[in-house]
Amino acid sequence: MRAFRYVGGGRYATLALLLATLPVACTHVAQRPPTAGVVAQLTLDRFMQAVNKRDLVTMGQTFGTEDGPISDTGSTFKCFFAKIGSWFGGTSCRKQSEVQVQMAAIADILKHDDYKVVREQPVAGRLNEATQIFVDITLPDHTVQDVPFTLVRTKDGQWMVEYVDLNKVMGGG
Repeated sequence: MRAFRYVGGGRYATLALLLATLPVACTHVAQRPPTAGVVAQLTLDRFMQAVNKRDLVTMGQTFGTEDGPISDTGSTFKCFFAKIGSWFGGTSCRKQSEVQVQMAAIADILKHDDYKVVREQPVAGRLNEATQIFVDITLPDHTVQDVPFTLVRTKDGQWMVEYVDLNKVMGGG
């Protein structure tokens, strides 16, 4: 039987032995919060396609808040309580005609030849619940760069376009 005998390099051997015996649990990798990624961008894509088709129904289904799409105006019963709540600072239900007028105005402003997602970043204070996607939009006569779209995750996990900087698109931003 042969015995193993270490030859040479005392301080390097001690360092290697020390490193090998450090507990793995001590390591911690700081991770950046994940962005919404593909799912939010697919919602943005669906919204932008609906803009060009002037599909006000699809636009209303992809535009909204964490409570859901703007087109979900609610039942009569739900709207009754929302109306009462609006007297105390809440919001009342919207009429479908109001939603369509708003979506038509947005479609008129955002009608485009092409668009390209430039970057995405989490929204401060709303990590994992909202993301901001910056888009270069090619309009018929010029390109507007870095137009911010804020997308928000609903309570049931869908993504909605919550905000778009229309002022920037119209030349005021």
